[in-house]
Amino acid sequence: SSSSSSSGVTRFLSQGIGKSFGSAASVVSAVGEPIKPPVQVHHTQLLIDGKFVDSASGKTFPTLDPRTGEVIAHVAEGETEDINRAVTAARKAFDEGPWPKMSAYNRSRILYRFADLIENHNNEIAALETWDNGKPYEQSAQMEIPMLARVIRYYAGWADKIHGLTVPSDGPHHVQVLHEPIGVAGLIIPWNFPLLIYGWKVGPALA
Repeated sequence: SSSSSSSGVTRFLSQGIGKSFGSAASVVSAVGEPIKPPVQVHHTQLLIDGKFVDSASGKTFPTLDPRTGEVIAHVAEGETEDINRAVTAARKAFDEGPWPKMSAYNRSRILYRFADLIENHNNEIAALETWDNGKPYEQSAQMEIPMLARVIRYYAGWADKIHGLTVPSDGPHHVQVLHEPIGVAGLIIPWNFPLLIYGWKVGPALA
């Protein structure tokens, strides 16, 4: 249950994860027995066309616990063919999927619900982020995840406010600015605040 997961994450913090990392940005090895957060890694495949799939090559790479060097999981390694599959699926969704045809009101409702879910699972997401990234748990739980929810809500509010603009013009002319989506885009997310930067990129795209 969510409550049991939350209490488990609290124990995860109290067992010393914050102390292991310290307040500095650098990562140091944990002392004593490695601490594993009480959250499960459910998916290690690529998400393409709404499905979790293996990479075309079948290759994986290990993601490591920065405190201990232990392998957390082996994650699918995407390559050119996988990128092309993802772009093709995204283009089809852009042209034929339900999202572009959805009303601004309903897009906004879904984004608000997304933000609610992020907040409801704040501790679990923060534990996973700290486990994988090596940042202090407090930074994940008190900064990055709450800020991600705020960013998604900000763009949810924009969904029904993206409209054209009529520009005054001399002569018998009607000048109007219309905003149109550019289509499929590749978004590169760096390592330092990956979830927050994900929100900066995906939030406006979905709004």
